[in-house]
Amino acid sequence: LIVGYTEYPPLGFTENGVTTGFDIDIAKEVAKRLDIDVEFQYIDWDSKVLELNNKNIDVIWNGLTITEERKEEILFSKPYFDNRIVILTLTSSDIDTIAALSGLKVGVELKSSGQDALEKNAVFSQLDEMVKFTSVTEATLALKSGAIDAIVADEIFARYAVSKDASNYRIAKEVFNSENYGIGFRLEDVALRDKIDEIIDDIASDGTGSTISLKWFGEDLLLR
Repeated sequence: LIVGYTEYPPLGFTENGVTTGFDIDIAKEVAKRLDIDVEFQYIDWDSKVLELNNKNIDVIWNGLTITEERKEEILFSKPYFDNRIVILTLTSSDIDTIAALSGLKVGVELKSSGQDALEKNAVFSQLDEMVKFTSVTEATLALKSGAIDAIVADEIFARYAVSKDASNYRIAKEVFNSENYGIGFRLEDVALRDKIDEIIDDIASDGTGSTISLKWFGEDLLLR
């Protein structure tokens, strides 16, 4: 099973040359129960559908938001994680509302749900600039250096960034919207999708999912 992921801690990322994260651990457990090998393939997030359809990967599994638009080209698993789109900014900033982004440089990960949420909001036309990054990790470096004023991204990443560097980062009070993560499959791979859904149900019910979630988040966040 070839799993496509990008640099998106704490769900899937590379640390000291090792691929790790919550989604990575769940994928490993699924592969173990399928009695197959699992391989993790780094992809550019904006090329995820192309990588899937070209069969360079078998699944997209790394904080992939379920949307109606994406359902036209991706077959989704059942939702396995709740999430929201938030504003990540510096502790020195007074940004606490979406409207406060007006006139500012705001970073997003290219082709992410953060970009989608920002473009659909009325504040988008009032930005100084929306700056697109290949990975959200690159965006945080730009934020820290002052190249941008804020980042619109998934709450789970934003909270991870704050946990790693609370002296520099904070999350604004107002959020964009709620969303769910799912695993992305080729449209024709219904049997594989159904089998993996069944295994994740088992992982959730037997406590394995809770153990993995506690390891990464300190609480059981696996949605089933």
